[in-house]
Amino acid sequence: MTAVDSFPAARAEDAAGQPSARINLQPQAARPFALVRHSLALAWRSIVKIRRTPEQLMDVTLQPIIFVVLFVYLFGGAITGSQHEYLQFVLPSILVQTVLFSSMAIGMNLNTDIKRGVFDRFRSLPIARSAPLIGAVLGDIVRFLVSIVVLMAFGYAIGFRVQTNALQALAACALALVFAMCLSWVSVLIGMMVREPGSVQGFGFLVMFPLTFGSSMFVPVDTLPGWLQAWVTVNPVTHLVDAVRGLMVGGPVATPVLQSLMWSALLVAVFAPLAVRAYRRRT
Repeated sequence: MTAVDSFPAARAEDAAGQPSARINLQPQAARPFALVRHSLALAWRSIVKIRRTPEQLMDVTLQPIIFVVLFVYLFGGAITGSQHEYLQFVLPSILVQTVLFSSMAIGMNLNTDIKRGVFDRFRSLPIARSAPLIGAVLGDIVRFLVSIVVLMAFGYAIGFRVQTNALQALAACALALVFAMCLSWVSVLIGMMVREPGSVQGFGFLVMFPLTFGSSMFVPVDTLPGWLQAWVTVNPVTHLVDAVRGLMVGGPVATPVLQSLMWSALLVAVFAPLAVRAYRRRT
């Protein structure tokens, strides 16, 4: 057995007998599993940070309650004439809005870590360059879940009721969570491109406001002017809201769910590689 056979990474010798570049004999099939393992380890790091600084959950615990109170009791009577009826219409929308707004925090957190030199330490580790980004996205699942639980608990306390069944309601929450995780890559890209954490939040809101408020979240599409309906009907958030609302209180489900999943896959396919490339350039 040769030295190359004995060690997973051995040094080859050139014609003059001098050691040359290290040969990496790690099986190609093992690399995806290593990426998954490293990403999960770094996701756990994000969860530990939340556990040690629970004030990070302030926005996902108070924001959904504030939005429900604001829209139901301030606008509900004017829009539908019945606050209870509007609660049934708008709570699935606020669920979507809450998790989408929460997805913007990851870019600011990553930008802050880069400025503090945390990612310089990651570069010294034998891990894939994309693992810190994937781990951060996976770690944000905790924030999404907390926001969904708080919103649903408060909604039930003030009179919201699921009109379908528990399984479909869970499917609605899972669909919103998957879409938010995919949209997180937009925030990651912004966090890698701008210099200051505060700028990440500013750019994030510029992206989120047309997507959320320019959709079918708060009013039926047919009540909007024609030029706005043209945008709302192609807005991916509209498809997500229609899917979540259909799964929770009834309505068309198959087409909006399929459209939401297609948009989720497209967001990852486009923005995840761009975010990783921007991360490599910056670090």
